[in-house]
Amino acid sequence: MYNLVDLSNKHILITGASSGIGKEIAILTSKLGARVSLIGRKKEKLEIVLNELVGNGHFYYEFDITNFNELDQLVSSVVEKSGLIDGFVHSAGIEMTRPLKMLKVNHYNDVFDINIIAALELTRIITKNNNISKEASIIFISSIVGLLGQAGKTAYSASKGALISASKCLSLELAAKGIRVNTILPALVETDMSLKILESISEESKNNILKMHPLGFGKAIDIANSAAFLLSPASRWITGVEFIIDGGYSAS
Repeated sequence: MYNLVDLSNKHILITGASSGIGKEIAILTSKLGARVSLIGRKKEKLEIVLNELVGNGHFYYEFDITNFNELDQLVSSVVEKSGLIDGFVHSAGIEMTRPLKMLKVNHYNDVFDINIIAALELTRIITKNNNISKEASIIFISSIVGLLGQAGKTAYSASKGALISASKCLSLELAAKGIRVNTILPALVETDMSLKILESISEESKNNILKMHPLGFGKAIDIANSAAFLLSPASRWITGVEFIIDGGYSAS
């Protein structure tokens, strides 16, 4: 028998942990007993999140995860300080809305470096035997537009769709080690980043987007709740799947 969201004595590593969904996952998992390692690019924000965590044994790492050559050392430092990794959540990501005619190679590089390449490189390094525990859980925060098309989202959707495809392959590769890999696909979640985007458009456009979400816009805690479940032993028989958490967006 498993407690649904028991993360006692688990060590969870989270990218993009200084704000939004990553921050909320960090706070919730700490409340559920986990030791949390935070990765982000802004020290000031990481310190704020660290002070909101419950319990002890939490650390933060100010780091740009697109410095691929330094990821090995980063993971080694995390493991040395906090022990084997029981869960990895790749929440770091950048959004891009730009029509195809305005896309350049550097735009694809920027989006893919953070959204997919960093996720795969970290997973490769973390899943070495001396870095990860048995029956660990890996979660990629993708997006509902990784499945569904939306005008102006070509680069972003492609990167998020790549996460979904990669997670299925990884779930098969890593199953022999007992490691599970899943993706979470949110629609519009109210974070600092999304609210800035909504503030930049007309009220009519905002209302049109809202109508696409029958249950309204999501909150970061909605995604964190699902991440906590996927990180916990209660989801031990779940791997290679997409958790769609979109307030009815994909059904409308």
